[in-house]
Amino acid sequence: MKLECKEALCSLALGWRTLWRDLRAGELRLLLAAVLLAVAALTAVGFFANRLQAGLARDARALLGGDAVLVSDHPPAAVWTQNAGALGLRHALTLTFATMARAGPRPNPNPGAAAAARPDSAAAPARLVMLKAVSRGYPLRGNLRTAVRASDLIGQVTRDAPAPGAAWVDASLLTALNLHLGDTLLLGDGRFRIDRVITLETDRGAGFILFAPRVMINAAGLPATHLVQPASRVTYRLAVAGPNAAVRQFTSQIQRQLAQPGVRGTHLETLASGRPEMRQTLDRADKFLNLVALLAALLSAVAVALAARGFAARHLDDCALLRVLGLPQRGIALAYAAEF
Repeated sequence: MKLECKEALCSLALGWRTLWRDLRAGELRLLLAAVLLAVAALTAVGFFANRLQAGLARDARALLGGDAVLVSDHPPAAVWTQNAGALGLRHALTLTFATMARAGPRPNPNPGAAAAARPDSAAAPARLVMLKAVSRGYPLRGNLRTAVRASDLIGQVTRDAPAPGAAWVDASLLTALNLHLGDTLLLGDGRFRIDRVITLETDRGAGFILFAPRVMINAAGLPATHLVQPASRVTYRLAVAGPNAAVRQFTSQIQRQLAQPGVRGTHLETLASGRPEMRQTLDRADKFLNLVALLAALLSAVAVALAARGFAARHLDDCALLRVLGLPQRGIALAYAAEF
């Protein structure tokens, strides 16, 4: 036992002296550089992948319009909104459907002019649009950008919904109907003043019908249009946002209620089961980042292996000499293990 302890101490002392000699001679510089580069590469790739995944998840929530969205072809039950409020979640309701928009008559600058100077609203040009009525609190995630000039392509970030009686439209609708900011837009039986131009709407989605120009109004002004009828094809989206634990509890409650018999025309969209384009983007990004991390690990391993191979080749004669002098193989392995 004492002999084994003495042998171990001799190996440790030999390892320390070998380490000091190799450091002074520069033998370990390449190996240390390879290890440092490997750690730095893996850390940088891991940090970049984590931040990129977090950014993609944040942008996916903005594209979704919230942390979870209940989509229905009929008005959501009041109990679902109450459940969201009870869990401390912010919620907003939006209604989207296709309709026709017409250019309203412009104010006559000369009241004494003939009545024929006013354009007939019934004969005014019309255009298919996607009407979106939003409630207070919209948008929950992401930013909505609007401009007060049609030539402004960037706009300003706003957290407000259109005021009652006002409409925000795409710039293409102004061109199609020959309208300007401040003019009147006719939607059904309602009249709306065009206040702003929409430059960015993160939760707009994708689809053929969504290529139509967007018109956004306040949900309080929708009843005056009389556009929503019993047979209207309206999409209701109840979006919620808040702490992750509360969102998970809300989604579990909704999924249990949706599983009950008799519930039709309603589904839940989340980051995991939401729009296919978002899920595919997140999956592809995750695979790409994993591939980058694996490539960095392989390159780091190759660099360390090459440096270690050169170090071992330079110390092969030293090991042979130690074996000739009577140091057992176990002692040599312990000495170099202590050095590393």
